[in-house]
Amino acid sequence: MFETFVGFRFLKPKRKQALVSVLTLISVIGVAVGVATLIIVISVISGLQEDLRAKILGAYSHILVLSFNPTITEYGQVMETAGNIEGVTGVSPFVYSEVMLTSGSGVSGAVLRGVDPETVGKVTNLADSMVQGDLADLGKNLDAADTAPQDMTRLPFVVLGVHLASSLRVFVGETVNVVSPLGESTPMGQVPRMQKFRVGGIFESGMYEFDAKFAFIHIRAAQRFFRIGDAVSGIEVKVDDVMRAKQIAAVLQSELKYPYRTKDWMEMNKNLLSALKLEKVAMFVILTLIVFVASLNIFSVLYMTVKDKKRSIAILKSMGAGRRSILGIFLLQGMTIGILGSLLGLAIGYGACMLQIEYGLVKLDPRVYNIDRLPMKMLPADFLLITFAAMVLCFVATYIPSKMASRTDAVQVLRYE
Repeated sequence: MFETFVGFRFLKPKRKQALVSVLTLISVIGVAVGVATLIIVISVISGLQEDLRAKILGAYSHILVLSFNPTITEYGQVMETAGNIEGVTGVSPFVYSEVMLTSGSGVSGAVLRGVDPETVGKVTNLADSMVQGDLADLGKNLDAADTAPQDMTRLPFVVLGVHLASSLRVFVGETVNVVSPLGESTPMGQVPRMQKFRVGGIFESGMYEFDAKFAFIHIRAAQRFFRIGDAVSGIEVKVDDVMRAKQIAAVLQSELKYPYRTKDWMEMNKNLLSALKLEKVAMFVILTLIVFVASLNIFSVLYMTVKDKKRSIAILKSMGAGRRSILGIFLLQGMTIGILGSLLGLAIGYGACMLQIEYGLVKLDPRVYNIDRLPMKMLPADFLLITFAAMVLCFVATYIPSKMASRTDAVQVLRYE
């Protein structure tokens, strides 16, 4: 094809065009660096999102069934209804309330959850998050709690988050006092309800807020402590596909009806997920400017080429080449630079991501970040979007000098040059 032959001919370097050749090489490298940087950063953000989502879904269930009433009394029936919904893989009851935890050397507000050790593993990864102790110990000493409160060996057990245990300065085997703001009426007035528990284990989920605020006891101990009888605060539900949690929650809501209400994990963490999504979009826009700056080099190369090739353009026009042919020649030249740079950047970015995934070259301090390496997640959609954006920017930078070349007046050039 005529335009293809001439376009590649103009790309070949000549001794008198050493500067143009250097600028062409710089343009290819600039686009490659911009695309590679964009791919690496977006993959890191996607990896962080995936890691955070895994921690959220490990610490919390996919769906919560709550009630507009203070408690759910017929929770067995609710669990049976939830368990029969297609896509539901596990259900577990829980009791939930905010309390104050005190020890001999610390005080901290906390969220106390009563759970069933036999079923909680079906909806969360709490059992897998235990770094000390065993979650099954929560079922011990339940009946002896009221008969021998001073005997530490017969106290009911509590499991604390690693940061909560640190703030209270307690270890496994020591005791803590659980103080409820829902006090009891006495002749002396309202008195806070308090009970001693023995630290039976410590867990670490990787989420600071969860590890610093949550404490777990057996659901029967929680029902007794909060004086709610055989009732619970809600039901935790796990599904087979986390991305369908919203649809399954809607089906469950239609089955249960009022006074029950459902909340999926995306709704519960809406602000955090929205912030991460906004951060990814912002980084994409900011780093796309790197590709835009690199594409300006293509503009410079083509602009200099048009000025240098005026006589050649005029001769081509005098031989019958139209404006569309001249435009196509220079568009081909600029887009070749852009495509080469984009493909090179794609290869560099993909290679860097694969090296990090396979070998973990960039290490992180797990004591600070709760992960030992920089996370990476490569999404084909991101790669396609980045490549497309780079191509569009290169086309815009190519079109203007190409349009200038197509408007060259052959008669004026041949007469005066």
